[in-house]
Amino acid sequence: MSAYAEVIGDPIVQSKSPVIHGFWLEQLSIPARYDAVRVSEGDVASYFADRRADPDWRGCNVTMPLKRAVMSELDELDPKARAIGAVNTIFRSPDGALTGTNTDGDGFCEPLGPILEQSHLFRMARVLGTGGAARAIVWALARRGFTIVLAGRDLAKARSLLTELAPEGEHHAIELQHFAEPTDFAFDDRQGCCDLVVNASALGMRGQAPLRFDWSHAPPGSIAYDIVTDPVRTAFLRSASAQGFATVDGLSMLIGQAALAFEKFFGSPPPRENDASLRKLLTG
Repeated sequence: MSAYAEVIGDPIVQSKSPVIHGFWLEQLSIPARYDAVRVSEGDVASYFADRRADPDWRGCNVTMPLKRAVMSELDELDPKARAIGAVNTIFRSPDGALTGTNTDGDGFCEPLGPILEQSHLFRMARVLGTGGAARAIVWALARRGFTIVLAGRDLAKARSLLTELAPEGEHHAIELQHFAEPTDFAFDDRQGCCDLVVNASALGMRGQAPLRFDWSHAPPGSIAYDIVTDPVRTAFLRSASAQGFATVDGLSMLIGQAALAFEKFFGSPPPRENDASLRKLLTG
């Protein structure tokens, strides 16, 4: 076994990516491995210098806080990464160049596929957070016809992100605390509409501050989607279920984006028919 890929970030011990890729490698009997490596922002340049010299290295996934820091070390950015302004997957091209892409947006949308294939009179997403993952999510949803309400602790940053990633359409930036308090807003008849409420931040993650969101801000029939994976069943999702909303957990996005990266690293699509077994492994 010599070929390998890995995930880099700081911290990295919490990453579930080695379990996901390791599961698929075993299922397909591919003689390769997938590791987790702690890389700080100050070590990015030396990390890539080392990996460029290693012919067995196939690439890496990138997590917090490196999704923008790695961009200056790459030879190429594909159109998706360039548009989003963040990289979560780096692979070695046939000519040896290091190419950055972003699979977060498509991975996020994958579990919503059957819903997004339908026609809607109106689509709106309330997206909470303005970090690297939020950038990909805003970009992906705007391209799929959603009006975005982007909530952040830094209102200027939220406005800037919308201007950069979704310049067309009547999107709105708002302070995150707005959603923490109840509202008496009377939503109209939502038949024919698609509404999402997305936690695209680290709030609610184990060891982080809780996410305060009052469900009076969600129209009837909304779907609650939390990208946090530790815990998988977050307080945000539990409260959404208690209010009768459908939910999507962070493993859906994590597995979806990993599948796109796996094929770039190892040349084969992963065996997605085994997702139920993979989920059990991740939550066991």
